[in-house]
Amino acid sequence: MVVAPKIRGFICTTAHPEGCAKHVAEQIAVVKNRGPIANGPKKVLVIGSSTGYGLASRIAAAFGSNAATVGVFFERASEGDRTATAGWYNSAAFEREAAAAGLYSRSFNGDAFSDAMKSEVIAAIKQDLGQVDCVIYSLASPRRTHPKTDEVLKSVLKPIGESYTNKNLNTGNGVVNEITIDPANEDEIAQTVAVMGGEDWEMWMEALASANALAPGVQTLAYSYIGPVLTWPIYKNGTIGQAKLDLERAQKALDQKLAPLGGKAWISVNKALVTQASSAIPVVPLYISLLYKIMKAAGSHEECIEQMDRLFRDRLSSGNPQPDKAGRIRLDDWEMADGVQNLISERWSAVNTENFAELADFAGYQANFLKLFGFGLDGVDYSADTDVAVSIPSIS
Repeated sequence: MVVAPKIRGFICTTAHPEGCAKHVAEQIAVVKNRGPIANGPKKVLVIGSSTGYGLASRIAAAFGSNAATVGVFFERASEGDRTATAGWYNSAAFEREAAAAGLYSRSFNGDAFSDAMKSEVIAAIKQDLGQVDCVIYSLASPRRTHPKTDEVLKSVLKPIGESYTNKNLNTGNGVVNEITIDPANEDEIAQTVAVMGGEDWEMWMEALASANALAPGVQTLAYSYIGPVLTWPIYKNGTIGQAKLDLERAQKALDQKLAPLGGKAWISVNKALVTQASSAIPVVPLYISLLYKIMKAAGSHEECIEQMDRLFRDRLSSGNPQPDKAGRIRLDDWEMADGVQNLISERWSAVNTENFAELADFAGYQANFLKLFGFGLDGVDYSADTDVAVSIPSIS
């Protein structure tokens, strides 16, 4: 069938298998062109490995340091003329590329929050790898069924304490408008922390430790974002910010628990990029469009794969992670540079629908959004029939 993008709100309901494969291949090429990563991890578990930073982490580990990788995700296979999700196609492409390179890879599709999935993954690690020396926690989910209570918890993107009004971008038509978001109540805050905070990361690490599946010197990372002051009411100081604070709580607790192994837990604060998660956050798409324009002009723009390659190559494996005063790795350092943020402030004040094309890189935003779903890749014939029924070798 011929697959075209079908966009509904901030998501695309179709994905192109060949386009996703090309996107994965392009990311692999970035890592390989930079050469081997010295002292990189060799046995890596990535929880949330099918898109965005999680996928880029798996690629950087595998093709930068020849790591064996285990990936966990929750994606949908194709059904009839309904395409699979982009994450399914990404994972299938990754496994094919890994096999061609002689690299071990194994994937698990299901609820990463569940005890059953943890048990299944850990059993496979014990059987195939013995232990892992790096655990990446990169889940971004709107809901979680708690494994102990069976309660279905839902996250929200809301301010806390009072309503928040600011400029916003309608990504469907490029109109700069204004949005007002009502504050969260206490239950919404608590549920968001339960879904996006650090409890499940701790559960994974405790289950791995109990099974003796963590190698001496193991490092584990969870990803976060802080951003500029203008986004703080909806992000850092909002419900999701409370979840990120809980992630930092978990990091400190895990750091102590891993100390006997000579291990380390990290929070990596990454740059704002177009991902399936960030596209859903009000205000952020406008900020990203302005940011892309500025950082591309400065020559400092990075996508997910460049960020994760820099994380593994220059921070985790170099012996010089360069933590900030709070102990976090700051890969958002180029984004938060004074020169960049001063320009953001100026343009944020001035931007409107009429000058948006001049001040922002909306074309870049749109192109990156479509690439997430396998569209807009050079060398892919989107007018041709393609087989949407693609299997993931280690699953099918």
